[in-house]
Amino acid sequence: MPRWIFHADLDAFYASVEQRDNPELRGKPVIVGGPPEARAVVTTASYEARPFGVHSAMPMSRALRLCPGAIRISPRFDRYGEVSQDVMRVFRSVTDAVEPLSLDEAFLDVSSRVSSEQEAEALARDIKAQVNSATGLTASIGAGSNKTVAKIASDMQKPDGLVVVPPGGEAAFLAPLPVRTLGGVGPRAEEVLVAGGLKTIGDLAAADEQTAHSLLGSRGLLLVAMARGIDDRAVETGHERKSVGAETTFPRDRSDGPELREELRRLAAGVAERLSAKALRARTIVIKLRYSNFRTITRRSTRADPTDAPEGILAQAEQLLAGALSEGDRFRLIGVHAANLVTEERVQLPLWAD
Repeated sequence: MPRWIFHADLDAFYASVEQRDNPELRGKPVIVGGPPEARAVVTTASYEARPFGVHSAMPMSRALRLCPGAIRISPRFDRYGEVSQDVMRVFRSVTDAVEPLSLDEAFLDVSSRVSSEQEAEALARDIKAQVNSATGLTASIGAGSNKTVAKIASDMQKPDGLVVVPPGGEAAFLAPLPVRTLGGVGPRAEEVLVAGGLKTIGDLAAADEQTAHSLLGSRGLLLVAMARGIDDRAVETGHERKSVGAETTFPRDRSDGPELREELRRLAAGVAERLSAKALRARTIVIKLRYSNFRTITRRSTRADPTDAPEGILAQAEQLLAGALSEGDRFRLIGVHAANLVTEERVQLPLWAD
């Protein structure tokens, strides 16, 4: 019996939530992200803004030049989290095997409920209807025998799309697509593959293992298997959060001084608040610094006793910052991250604690 994996992805999620919550924004180009003077980037653009060339991760200043009539909205992550919980409840009402990838997308293993292409389509339509009923939003779903196929299929007919790839049709579905479509092929890998004559996923699927290895090493062998529609990865339901963090990009480059230190304090407090809200503590504190020339470094330290206290996080962050500073340094960005996380119930108390 073949596996059936769904990849469900909410359409322009953040922008769609804003349009849903504020009817005056419906039908208008909406761009979610920070202000251009803060060197912010686009988090999400509504489908009305996309014909102008606006897309995620684009500098906000450029997005607003391309679409001068756009309405910029600062992100409301707490609100998006609330809506995400409603969406995930729908998914988990269908199957226990749900792997959230972000607030607005997840893999679902529905093998226990689906045995044919027709049943897969019917169940996907039912999930889409439930999501719309619960949230007023639309979702696109890709269905196939594995994660690779499902993920690519979900993006084929957005928004409000549904693409079902029947078992045995994986390679034919993938073959005509640009090699860049394949998960794990970034700009640099695409450049290498195209230079080697492998422009489509079908080209990559037809390549021998020696060629793939010579181009991309061991990763090339994995990509060839994926291009052939082979992907045995399971839907993982037990992911633990690996880190909690916050970053700020400055409107103007800053050197060390009161403003930089105050921002570090604010970030540490924010990280501490998020840890406490999730009943987590951190053993490792990381700072991230991006210099005026765009060079980026990270520095980290690990403590014996995990903490969620703002003063403890700040003290470590300040030590790390002091160790990274040189005279004349100017920074575009600073960040504080907590890693090596443990839940509160797993924290071992000192032997002689009061």
